[in-house]
Amino acid sequence: MADKLKVDSGSRLRFGFYWAASCGGCEIAVLDVNEKILDVVANADILFWPVAMDTKYEDVRAMPDGHMDVCFFNGSIRNSEAKEIAQLLRKKSKVLVAFGSCAHHGCIPGLANLHNRREVFDTAYHREPSLDDSAGTEPKTKTRVKEGDLSLPEFFDHVFPLDRVVDVDYYLPGCPPPVPLILNAVTAIFEGNLPAKGAVLAPVKALCDECARNKHVAKKMPDIRRTWEIQADPEECFLEQGIICMGPATRAGCETRCINGNSPCTGCLGPTPEVTDQGAKMISALGSILKVDAEKEMSEEETKALLDKVKDPVGTFYMYGLASAIINHRRGK
Repeated sequence: MADKLKVDSGSRLRFGFYWAASCGGCEIAVLDVNEKILDVVANADILFWPVAMDTKYEDVRAMPDGHMDVCFFNGSIRNSEAKEIAQLLRKKSKVLVAFGSCAHHGCIPGLANLHNRREVFDTAYHREPSLDDSAGTEPKTKTRVKEGDLSLPEFFDHVFPLDRVVDVDYYLPGCPPPVPLILNAVTAIFEGNLPAKGAVLAPVKALCDECARNKHVAKKMPDIRRTWEIQADPEECFLEQGIICMGPATRAGCETRCINGNSPCTGCLGPTPEVTDQGAKMISALGSILKVDAEKEMSEEETKALLDKVKDPVGTFYMYGLASAIINHRRGK
């Protein structure tokens, strides 16, 4: 059991939920536990959940420190408001859980780290074809109107995972977290059976280890193909069909749902415990299985032609983890 989470026998737990820079899918995932939500409300009071309750920031500020037993924080840190509330919820919570890929590794919002704030603003407020007469008008942190001063959060140059801003106790991965993992985590909380602080609340093995397509033989990738270029055989490993699948570098726990739908893994549960950089791990794995003629040295043109078949390297290998990667934004930006 985590040292911080100590609840008297028979006491109801106090939960909080927050949504920062994310799509909202994690909020839906909470509801996807269906009737099990009744078990949650039977054992816990939800004190803060802006998407569902009219609780104000001032209500949270008025709480004693550590008043909430567990806060599930989804979304990455994109602006000063998200950072401020992350720091507030850290102070008011005994246990803070990075809930979902955005909080865990930055996820899709983290791909914006290929650009800085100036480039994002130029695209959104100056060059976007759908702009009307408002073209060129940018949001400002302070604006004076006749009713008084209006303020907006500061938009940061880069996107950050939650643990780059505050101390995080646990990580619940996925885009969104799979319902079985959510239920396992909530059960562990109610039973006081959480693992050591810092744990990712998901299996430690790689997705390939639980994939029915994995025949556990030496793999050879014949070529690099995009999913629309062939009709994938639903019984065969994607890699052996030339389709990049992030399974070798991705943590299990999703019940291979994408693969069961004949779509390759894109890596949303993040890396396995021994992996520092998920994208680099996958690139290394591809290098070891890509079938090239060992007796014939590839020319520079042939090598480039092969690499050019990966049309979006960052989006392919770092779709969910760019913001937490070793190189987590474009240098010089």
